[in-house]
Amino acid sequence: MRNLIIIILLTCSFYPAVSQPGLTLQQALQTARENNPFLKSQALNVAMSQADIVTAGLRPNPVLNNQSLAQVRPSHYEPGTHLMSGKNQQIWWQLTKTFQTTAQRSNKIEFANKNAELSQKMLQETERNLLQDVALKWLDVWTLRKQLDLLQLAQNNTDSLITINKVRLKNEVIAQTDLVRTQLLAGQYKMEMKSAEQDYKNELINLQILLGEKKEVAIDTSDRFDLFAGKSLGIDSLLMKSDDRADLQALKTAVQTADANIKLQKSLAVPQPELGVIYNPQNTIPYLGVFATIDLPVFSRNQGEIQKSRIVKSQTEQEFAARRNVADSEIVTAQRSYQINKENLENFNTLLSQAQQILTSVSYSYLRGGTTIVDLLEAHRSWLETRQNYYRTLQQYRESYVKLLYVSGAINQLAN
Repeated sequence: MRNLIIIILLTCSFYPAVSQPGLTLQQALQTARENNPFLKSQALNVAMSQADIVTAGLRPNPVLNNQSLAQVRPSHYEPGTHLMSGKNQQIWWQLTKTFQTTAQRSNKIEFANKNAELSQKMLQETERNLLQDVALKWLDVWTLRKQLDLLQLAQNNTDSLITINKVRLKNEVIAQTDLVRTQLLAGQYKMEMKSAEQDYKNELINLQILLGEKKEVAIDTSDRFDLFAGKSLGIDSLLMKSDDRADLQALKTAVQTADANIKLQKSLAVPQPELGVIYNPQNTIPYLGVFATIDLPVFSRNQGEIQKSRIVKSQTEQEFAARRNVADSEIVTAQRSYQINKENLENFNTLLSQAQQILTSVSYSYLRGGTTIVDLLEAHRSWLETRQNYYRTLQQYRESYVKLLYVSGAINQLAN
């Protein structure tokens, strides 16, 4: 009978929690890319900037001008005529068109194209930040689910121990305090489970919002999180990829956009002539002529906008250089954190094994009367704390992994 009780107790200790199928990390990232409402809103900026390309390619419309004059004194009318007679009117028809220089139109189109490219890069940067938020939130949910399963396992263990101690108390093998202490620990686990379950539900809702899903979501807790397994995460390889970061790509495009704007503002300093024809019948006598007008660049030669565009370029170049230095330092620090967390996780394997061995040994000794209930309950707590710390360390390791992918710009590839 005693051997059967020991087998039941130890079997409960090793019983794994069953996870429900749900979204893997990669599936969650793909869902967020497709459904997140804020990302969809940002994508409309790309469409608007592409519409600006169409506008930049349009040529100025022709202008039709009419001026009609009539005699107002009947005494001046031609004999036998009236107000609306052509002999008492002067009509002016003028058709003109503003002619852009070739450089102005091509520079407008180039500037619009660069703005569209910049909008696309900014969308990728928004996506990079979103994917990091989703990945970290997915990890929060994963850890809370594991912690909840772990508490459930601990609860099952104490419930089994309570059942065993009720039998042993009935047989007068233990004192009443042994049973009470066990029931007290079980009550603590129940309260912790309620709190952990609520935290888990709250984080699921937060993840659902990030994913842009209207229905409840679940995650796949069996996800091995090895999407980039086998790929180099060394400093040199990551630094080489830093230029691929969306924010650096956006700033690099912004510098090119500033260059295009400088050329555009310089070309706008060149006057745009307005040319056309005039048809002017005066008192039934037709006149035909030409029309031409052009700004004289005496005062305004677009000096302010040209100066401003140069300053914008200088500012963008400085921001790009600063951001690149920040990116390099972020990669170095993130890679170091990743390595440290990886080593800490590897060292936990021994601690988990020791905690399980201690629990097994103390449980066996307690059922044989070789130790007290205090030692057994302390072994249970130590076993639970060790496993909880393991999952926290595992989360820190995976968070540092996500951070490393984020700062190197590789996280966008996870959603492909």
